Amino acid sequence: MKKLLRSKKAITPVLSNVLMMLVAVAGMSIAIAATHVITANFHDTMGERFIVEDVWFKTGTVSIYLRNTGKVFIRFSSVYVNDTAQSSAVELHAASHGWLNITYDWTASSLYRINVVTSRGTQVTDYYRAPS
Repeated sequence: MKKLLRSKKAITPVLSNVLMMLVAVAGMSIAIAATHVITANFHDTMGERFIVEDVWFKTGTVSIYLRNTGKVFIRFSSVYVNDTAQSSAVELHAASHGWLNITYDWTASSLYRINVVTSRGTQVTDYYRAPS
């Protein structure tokens, strides 16, 4: 019986199996954490939806009426009129709407390409003609 207890032949396979299980658990923990980070950002980006409902050309300004149709908070980072950046600062909660006003000297009957971009990179671009 003493000889059986002193035998060390089975210790190496047991330790190697335990070590392999630890490596597998650590690897899966890293993979799960990375997947969570990636899908959380993806969820927010995919949940971001908005539409431009109306564009008004007023003296010295262009007013854009926006509606957040998505499920996440939206911060509009920039607006481009004919590929020229304009200053803007509008934030919309889910299922809300509001005006985005930019200072712009427009010309009557001219066609303008307006591109509204969010902080996550979602954008809506369309062409609008100023009134005569």
